[in-house]
Amino acid sequence: MNEQIAKLEPREIWENFVALNAIPRPSKKEEKVRQFMLDFGRKLGLETFEDKIGNVIIKKPATPGMENRKTVALQAHLDMVPQKNKGTEHDFEKDGIKMLIDGDWVTADGTTLGADNGIGVAAIMGLLASKDIPHPPLEALFTIDEETGMTGAQHLEEGILDAEIMLNLDTENDSELDIGCAGGIDITAKGTYQEVPVAGGKAYQIKVKGLTGGHSGMDIHLYRGNANKILNRLLYRGSGKGLRVCNIHGGGLRNAIPREAEAVVLLPDDKADEILNDLKTLSETIKVEQAKQDPDLTFEFNPVEKPAKMMSEESQDRLIKTVYGAHNGVYRMSPDMEDLVETSNNVAGVRVADGQIQIDNLTRSSVESTKEDLANALKSVFELGGLSVELTGSYPGWKPDPDSQILSIMTGLYEKMYGQKPEVVACHAGLECGIIKSHYPGMQMISFGPTIEGAHSPDERVNIKSVQKFWEYLKETLKNIPEKS
Repeated sequence: MNEQIAKLEPREIWENFVALNAIPRPSKKEEKVRQFMLDFGRKLGLETFEDKIGNVIIKKPATPGMENRKTVALQAHLDMVPQKNKGTEHDFEKDGIKMLIDGDWVTADGTTLGADNGIGVAAIMGLLASKDIPHPPLEALFTIDEETGMTGAQHLEEGILDAEIMLNLDTENDSELDIGCAGGIDITAKGTYQEVPVAGGKAYQIKVKGLTGGHSGMDIHLYRGNANKILNRLLYRGSGKGLRVCNIHGGGLRNAIPREAEAVVLLPDDKADEILNDLKTLSETIKVEQAKQDPDLTFEFNPVEKPAKMMSEESQDRLIKTVYGAHNGVYRMSPDMEDLVETSNNVAGVRVADGQIQIDNLTRSSVESTKEDLANALKSVFELGGLSVELTGSYPGWKPDPDSQILSIMTGLYEKMYGQKPEVVACHAGLECGIIKSHYPGMQMISFGPTIEGAHSPDERVNIKSVQKFWEYLKETLKNIPEKS
């Protein structure tokens, strides 16, 4: 099927996307794709190099007659989110992505597709390889580790770019021009708990699965279920009747809304049926609550072999109440831009095993003060629960500039080409623009891209016609870059 995808139009993008998706590139494992990009640039005879952190930069001179136009940086990230459905056989460090055409969309076979941000990378590759597309001087910036820390953008060397304008190709709606984004901070709560021997009772594994999930920034306002919070709700109900927790494993990546979580619990022999029936009744209630957002939500209550140890009653009570108290979802909507989430938190991962507790969160905000406010609120809850808290990986948001020259140019072009105005927005996601702008404060920036749905989940897909539209709009934008001041 990948061969059929390579034949889609525009070939300049799809052929490169297929080649890119043959290269494993999960976040923090970009060695192979970095070398792939270095080889690509050097084979074209273009100035190609890495900076100290591992970002790849490829520079291409202007086409004849456009040498006096402003230099444009084209930016996309090389890494992708490695998520797969339960039961899908795929090693993200070794295997390429198996892709499918599904009507008007390209998707993957049980895994994330990598259209975020592989379509942007492929488009830049198409421009670098082109011989007949007019463009100003180009500086392609391929960053690393965007999805799990924005490491490449954070450590981008100053002075290696000359561009006055940057086009970030990492927005997921083809009718939008993004001029602002949220910053973020990782909140990690850790601690220990007392283990006690398991005596009598019956052991069960409780599973929450089938949630829609999605991007913890772009989809947080859709009120999709968080598997960690739903599982904790069940544990809270059961703990009041004698349920004891042996271990918990829920969620994963900070930037993905958790789709699955599971716990092994012990139920008293004389109350096992009563507790199970009560939990199943609650699970049906939750299904009704989440029916619109998560139609495939399911619960399992499976008998398992008894573990040797479980949490002490005091440790369990403190943990469950702590997770219950940790804010998840939208914290504050923006008072300045309609329908924009200003501040949110994703309770991304909960791990309880072998006497150790770890709870991973990603807090986002376009306003530094409210980011700090929510971070402090979460820190307080976790510390009251007896956990130590680390705040790491903080990065700034990108303040909108509605009066920039490039926005005026691209808005006019969009209206001319498509007969309507684009949606000028700011997003509740961690685009690299804010960080890059801290290195290059005078650079004008716009983020745009084709329509991608389900990013960061195995439901990820990219619209074929939208890629065509994006490509034509990108080429037309480059033709209309103004002359140097």
